[in-house]
Amino acid sequence: MLPLKFAIAVFLVVLIGNSIVAEDPYRYFDWNVTYGTIYPLGVPQQGILINGQFPGPDINSVTNDNLVINIHNSLDEPFLLSWNGVQNRRNSFVDGVYGTTCPIPPGRNNTFNLQVKDQIGSFYYFPSLAFHKAAGGFGGIRILSRPRIPVPFPDPANDYTILIGDWYKKNHTDLKTILDGGRKLPFPDGILINGRGPNGVTFTVDQGKTYRLRISNVGLQNSLNFRVEGHKMTLVEVEGTHTLQTTYSSLDVHVGQSYSVLITANQEAKDHYIVVSSRFTTPVLTTTAVLHYSSSNTPVSGPPPGGPTIQIDWSLNQARSIRTNLSASGPRPNPQGSYHYGMINTTKTIRLASSAGQVNGKQRYAVNSVSFVPLDTPLKLLDYFKIGGFRVGSIQDSPTGGGIYQDTSVLGVDYRQFVEIIFENNEDIVQSWHLDGYSFWVVGMDGGQWTQASRDGYNLRDAVSRCTAQVYPKSWTAIYIALDNVGMWNLRTEFWARQYLGQQLYVRVYTDSTSLRDEYPIPRGARLCGKVADRHTRPL
Repeated sequence: MLPLKFAIAVFLVVLIGNSIVAEDPYRYFDWNVTYGTIYPLGVPQQGILINGQFPGPDINSVTNDNLVINIHNSLDEPFLLSWNGVQNRRNSFVDGVYGTTCPIPPGRNNTFNLQVKDQIGSFYYFPSLAFHKAAGGFGGIRILSRPRIPVPFPDPANDYTILIGDWYKKNHTDLKTILDGGRKLPFPDGILINGRGPNGVTFTVDQGKTYRLRISNVGLQNSLNFRVEGHKMTLVEVEGTHTLQTTYSSLDVHVGQSYSVLITANQEAKDHYIVVSSRFTTPVLTTTAVLHYSSSNTPVSGPPPGGPTIQIDWSLNQARSIRTNLSASGPRPNPQGSYHYGMINTTKTIRLASSAGQVNGKQRYAVNSVSFVPLDTPLKLLDYFKIGGFRVGSIQDSPTGGGIYQDTSVLGVDYRQFVEIIFENNEDIVQSWHLDGYSFWVVGMDGGQWTQASRDGYNLRDAVSRCTAQVYPKSWTAIYIALDNVGMWNLRTEFWARQYLGQQLYVRVYTDSTSLRDEYPIPRGARLCGKVADRHTRPL
């Protein structure tokens, strides 16, 4: 009996020890947000720096890590960061948009506690208030797989973040003034790669080695095409999903989207252009960076290679070719294809149509005819403290066909529903839609009007799961989504002037039976503001 009791005791000690060790790791970040003079397009302008950097530092993490990010606001106005693609499971309080989170006042700080629960992939953060995004303040987020989870490609020799986006020479305050005056923004002045203009960034590679490029379009409105002179790119990941490893010579990256590609340095050992150009615009904006072979003494020369310009069908066909690798593991060891989304019956269809127009002589943008206006208190806090002030159902779940009007649009949906959302674009631009707190399956996209017969062409087997989807001009895009993350979540266009002027809404995912098992309480020490600050206090 003694050996048995001893064995049981040892087992319990090991079990308890493993439980302690198994707590998910913490990573700490301390950031100071300041203004600084930057020269991305050769002229001085006011930029937003994080710890003196433009763009800001990368967030490097591993699945399930706890990220503790202390942000000091040294600007002269309120500030917030949001985490594009981080799902913040059960915790929309820290999403970092004004509908969920109180801004950080000037001269104060706030600590955000995020967990990248059950996620992998390439994302980015950005400032969400006051058109700050046009001044910088953005940076990359990478979530690596845990060591015991297989990844469907060998470790690269290096892993580069590449942030691309259109850019204005005007300060963000001047752009905001234009929008506040009810006018449209002019055409952008250029394109940046990692905050620099033409040939301002160099990426060094060794002959014969393979590298991962994490490409995010952090710009304000334009779809961009990315290519590397003389090199093929193998797509391996899209916003947290391992993809079929399809090879491309160039890749369309729509605003708000993120991709990971592998390139192998198997060409002549000289410097090669990395090219980014605008899509569907006249004129076409182009910029370059340099892929430098470590043994090269030959700089780039001649014109950079051209790419697609206005071809919609080319882009649509490429989008349809991006599929999930069903046999690869995601954040967990089970294959990504083990969740058979195409075999689940949808319980609701939501149709969302974008539009543009004038309200009281000023430019506004809308979803289902409603142009969003914020309240003086984040909606999530009004909801949590049961203060009210907004109406769930203030936006219809299908287009009304009426003129644009202003309201605080909140769409109510039931927790654990499995829904179909149709994004309808009757305009001549490429739209790009993002939903915080979630990934969704992009099951279909096509030109013309969506009808029920459009479902016959859905991909119900290996559609890519992501958090930002494009909608081509005069076209529609359909997504399936499992509403398994309780909270108040921002659904918005990534065309940032349109978002600023009302083309967004909040999706309230909730049921009367929702409990603390489904949603965390408001974080201790959360900053409070507006009506909540007047009626409730918590330790800061």
